[in-house]
Amino acid sequence: MVVLPAGSAEAHPLGNFTVNRYDGLVVTPGTLRVDHVEDLAEIPAAQAKPEIDRDGDDALSGRELGAWAARRCAGAAEGARLTVDGREVPVRAGRAQARQRPGQAGLPTLRVECRLTAALGDGERATVAYRPRDIGTGPGWREVTAQGDRMTLTDANVPKTSASHRLVRYPAGQLSSPPDQRSAALKVEAGGPALASAAESDRDEAVGSSVLPRGVDRWTQALTSMVARHDITFGFALTAFATAVLLGAMHALAPGHGKTMMAAAAAAGGRSALRDILTLGASVTVTHTLGVFALGLLVTAGSAAAPSVISWLGIASGVLVAVAGAGLLRKALRRRRHMRAHHHSHDHDHDHAHKDDHAHAHGHTHTHDHGDGHTHTHEVRPTLRGTLLLGFAGGMVPSPSAVIVLVGAAALGQAWFGFVLVVAYGLGLALTLTLAGFTAVRLGVRATERLAARKGSGGRIDQLLGAVRRASPVGTAAVVLALGCGLVLRGAATTLG
Repeated sequence: MVVLPAGSAEAHPLGNFTVNRYDGLVVTPGTLRVDHVEDLAEIPAAQAKPEIDRDGDDALSGRELGAWAARRCAGAAEGARLTVDGREVPVRAGRAQARQRPGQAGLPTLRVECRLTAALGDGERATVAYRPRDIGTGPGWREVTAQGDRMTLTDANVPKTSASHRLVRYPAGQLSSPPDQRSAALKVEAGGPALASAAESDRDEAVGSSVLPRGVDRWTQALTSMVARHDITFGFALTAFATAVLLGAMHALAPGHGKTMMAAAAAAGGRSALRDILTLGASVTVTHTLGVFALGLLVTAGSAAAPSVISWLGIASGVLVAVAGAGLLRKALRRRRHMRAHHHSHDHDHDHAHKDDHAHAHGHTHTHDHGDGHTHTHEVRPTLRGTLLLGFAGGMVPSPSAVIVLVGAAALGQAWFGFVLVVAYGLGLALTLTLAGFTAVRLGVRATERLAARKGSGGRIDQLLGAVRRASPVGTAAVVLALGCGLVLRGAATTLG
């Protein structure tokens, strides 16, 4: 019997690629204290490992972590910008510490804490503007707070308390739209109560402990914890392979993996759309799997561009989907105009049913309506190039969980195991997408057959169904176009802030 390992490691609640930052400003008489904290998820922590591990023994000692924290805090002080009454004041780095916490796939996360200080002068009043060092434009939690200690804040554009408890307990309600505070503007004056010391519980509690994984996240944790096992038996490997297939199948149900394009191809293609479904499913899967390997190589090479690459890939995917949708919409509108013109030229006013197929030498599609209830619709199908374009767009954004599995396996000297699990992940993705496409095809064919069987009754329902059938190519193409525009806007909001 093979048991899935539970493990004590948790997925980072904000994602495996995030670098999160908190700056707590405390204004005291003559001095500004800054509690600067950085929380690095698994991927950026793995990228920082070569810089920390100076002796090359593949282990991070307390001395190495301390030296790296000192360098990191010095960079944070040098990159910060502080002005007091319009004059720039240097920020100095003081105490620095770093520690590891268990993460997914045997990869740790890193937490850095710095004490920064700066002189404010001896005035009774001051206008203070502070901008922390920029840690990038990728996704992540960026929070700034400000309080007075024997000083009063008469005006401030940031809150007094940390919603994340200094990047310790991220509130579940803000995970999808974390704060992006990049500066603070304060007006202070002398006088006020002394500030009580921060609760130690905020400093000691594990990150993410308030956000427990549910549903598919538990299976994802099970898969990533498998990678950390060193004793890989045949039964264990078989269970891990099946779990990876299941996760890939479940991942395909998430937004952004081509299901809308599958439905569009099915609705447009009728019976012959089965070929398009297979092509689309295969191209999505191959592109996604290659993307996971490429991003894994980028991460293991130590590149800091991985989070930005994912964000820009999301924008590029949306652009490709929008272009493909625009092409389908243009073709559908052109066929619709041709259909109307053909309708006038084939208008017969007789009562017998036609047995001919009205075969045409051209490959486009249109609908004939002869006024006697006889209607038939030829296919408006995307070209092979358009189908491949949709598949490429649907699969070009790799799954972070699959990347974590690959990078974690490589870090533990089991890259072959990570490779096998990523391939299994892709197989599960392909199975779900293909099944969704076949289901859409069968539903479309059955609806068409029922509509054809009811022809001749002339009822309003039949007329409505016929109108829906004729409008479906335009409607599905418009859905694809809208989906692409939505992906572009979402990616731009994440990447460009």
